[in-house]
Amino acid sequence: MIQLKRLTKCYGQDEVVSDLTLTVLTGEILVVLGGSGSGKTTLLKMINRLVEPTTGTVQINGTDTSTMPPYQLRRQIGYVFQQVGLFPHMTVSENVAVTPSLLGWKPARIRNLVDKLLELVELNPIMMRNRKPNELSGGQQQRVGVARALAAGPEVMLLDEPFGALDPLTRGRLQESFKTIQHEIGLTAVFVTHDMIEALMLGNRIAIMQSGKLIQIGTPHELLHQPATEYVEGLMSTPRRQAAIVSQLASESTT
Repeated sequence: MIQLKRLTKCYGQDEVVSDLTLTVLTGEILVVLGGSGSGKTTLLKMINRLVEPTTGTVQINGTDTSTMPPYQLRRQIGYVFQQVGLFPHMTVSENVAVTPSLLGWKPARIRNLVDKLLELVELNPIMMRNRKPNELSGGQQQRVGVARALAAGPEVMLLDEPFGALDPLTRGRLQESFKTIQHEIGLTAVFVTHDMIEALMLGNRIAIMQSGKLIQIGTPHELLHQPATEYVEGLMSTPRRQAAIVSQLASESTT
């Protein structure tokens, strides 16, 4: 589905992403995991040409994305990020309908799509379609952001720490909701996070970046049991410790 070949991005002498090659399989969630400054957001933006590579290529379904007008490419790719970016002067319905409206869809078709997508992200269309973003909770805004990204029927979705600013309960619900949606629709998704637990929960595979380099890619099981470097081992030690603490606390509560 997505092939990144020897992808590099430089700003002056600073190499933010370095000679990175990987393939995202059709229908999988590939999580890109790394700390601040690891290059994961830059990598994500190069896929939909918000950032142009210095060298290397991005292919989607065998087509080199550099041969396509950026606007045409972005209409095929859903993009969700932490700040949501809903238009404050528009209603929920109008926000979700931005891309279909640009594509010239008829109003009745747009209304039907908006209601279907709001239901898909577990928002009641009757209650929500005419509200403005400032009338929504953070979790509701993120759900609208996901619905808007789905509105053009993309095969690919890019997500840049979309749930990072939410409280743990809302975040957990949205993670489960997104995984269900992704499975139902068959989306291919690249999901950027710095949270190890989120990566392990969501990813079919996880790509770990450090200082612009891809240092390991594998399933959650492979990374937990076969870390390739001390850095990966350090990342994986956090969920292990947390699991051990929870297990101990649960055991103590039953004695």
